[in-house]
Amino acid sequence: MLDGPVLETARLRLRIPQEHDFEGFCALMSDPEAARHIGGVQPDAITWRNMAALIGHWQMRGYGFFSVEEKSTGAWVGRVGPWNPHQWPAPEVGWSILRSHWGQGYGPEAAGAALDFVFDRLGWERVIHLIAADNVNSAAVARKLGSANTGEIAQVPGFPDALTEVWAQSKADWAVNRARLVHALTP
Repeated sequence: MLDGPVLETARLRLRIPQEHDFEGFCALMSDPEAARHIGGVQPDAITWRNMAALIGHWQMRGYGFFSVEEKSTGAWVGRVGPWNPHQWPAPEVGWSILRSHWGQGYGPEAAGAALDFVFDRLGWERVIHLIAADNVNSAAVARKLGSANTGEIAQVPGFPDALTEVWAQSKADWAVNRARLVHALTP
């Protein structure tokens, strides 16, 4: 079990994934709509391997996707965080939230905490979000974060047939956009 950072927002806790998160990962990857833009529905054995790869990313790079849980219930609601696998176009912050938790603002809230983490603690100067061209929900999250669509690339390693938009922002952009996001998330 890896020790590492724990990020907290008003409603969420972000922590390194653990084996007991497997049920949540399976729920995410067995939902055709939630998994559509992140590799599609996967059998549990493949989901386990992919979860292990996310945990291994922490070991290899010192950062990775966080498991996101509701502070009030402890429920696993998704995975959000920094990611930069081999041959990736640039360091990314990505997000995948269980469909049962869509529409509650968890994506922007957790991704905002992840952006703070990469800019303040990892020292990144720029971040991207790779979003399938037809993924309107993720594009909406990127827009809420203040990221801009910088164009499309034809092939992302591991997703050769998907047209992918590259959304991005700099550390300086985030310094401005963060205040706007926090204001929007405040009840």
